[in-house]
Amino acid sequence: MLEDLPAVRGVAVLRHCRRRITPGRVTGFVAERNGSIVGCVMARFNEGEKRFFMIESRLFASFNARESTETLPQLCMLLLTNQQNSWPQLIDGYAALKTVRVRDVRCSGYSVFLQFNPQRIVSSSAEVGPDSIRRRKCFLCLENLPAEQKGVLYKNEFLLLCNPAPILDRHYTIAHVRHVPQQIDGFVRTFLELAKDLSLSFTVFYNGPKCGASAPDHMHFQAGPTGAIPIEMESGIESRRQVWKTLDDVAVYSLNGLGRQVIVLEGEGVDDVESVVRRLIATMKSVIGIPEEPMLNALCSYANGSWRLIVFPRRRHRPKVYFKEGNDKVLISPASVDLGGLVVTPVEKDFNTVDAPMIEAIFSEVSLEKNRVDRILDAL
Repeated sequence: MLEDLPAVRGVAVLRHCRRRITPGRVTGFVAERNGSIVGCVMARFNEGEKRFFMIESRLFASFNARESTETLPQLCMLLLTNQQNSWPQLIDGYAALKTVRVRDVRCSGYSVFLQFNPQRIVSSSAEVGPDSIRRRKCFLCLENLPAEQKGVLYKNEFLLLCNPAPILDRHYTIAHVRHVPQQIDGFVRTFLELAKDLSLSFTVFYNGPKCGASAPDHMHFQAGPTGAIPIEMESGIESRRQVWKTLDDVAVYSLNGLGRQVIVLEGEGVDDVESVVRRLIATMKSVIGIPEEPMLNALCSYANGSWRLIVFPRRRHRPKVYFKEGNDKVLISPASVDLGGLVVTPVEKDFNTVDAPMIEAIFSEVSLEKNRVDRILDAL
């Protein structure tokens, strides 16, 4: 029997389709051959239906704030517990995390933590040029995820996954279910909503496609425990703040004395905050003189009815020492966590030798110049 399935609109329709194929089952595997499902019935399906069947095979749980009985942080913890008992790669990743070493590096007016984390070698050394991207399979696409990896579907658009090479003790990657480019401008509202739905447990990170994202061709965020990144505490210190203006009830200020340029936005209205973020991106493009997304990293959190967005404007992806040869090479590739004050190095030699002047030089090289940031804030 050959039966056409209705177009898939969301999880509910997907499960209806699944029940028609294997009555009484919502999850599980269905054999596929030549674009057809082979089971109790045979059915042709289009690309949208294929994607949603792939999502269901990866589904640990789904979340919608209006319908879910469990909070998103609760689902994250349940997912992590499940994956730590069923996915060998993640088990190894968290075992390795227990062995990382951390030391405090005291710079001029601020400190950072240096983390020796060998399993981050793949991310830190990732080739992200166009040719390299074309040659490799996207590791965030549904069909290329490890067989054991499951996730929490977020509003039918993103899949929240446990990161198998964690920097933090609860580290997640939040990947779009489609293969769409890494670009924050189209997902500012999602960034803010994720931060709210994950509060007060997690902070959400974004790395731009040219400054830290190891998958610049696939839209994704990351999340880790709130308060684990030093900049989260430092952004609340009044003596570091330089207030610039208030736009649509959103406070705009920069942080002084941290060795890199930091812009902070704080506001209570999601529409207002989203609008100011979009204006900031547009102003950065104008001042820098580029048509594409400006280089930036960002952290977003939500507490006490207010969003806080911490933005690191960038001018370089990697510092000069990254490209040196032999013992002069330092494998530090700064992203949001590193600029937030937790600098990750996968090489023991670097962990032992990197000092305050080196950190200061790296931050200065990769951060946008202060005069440009001042122009951006003045024009905003």
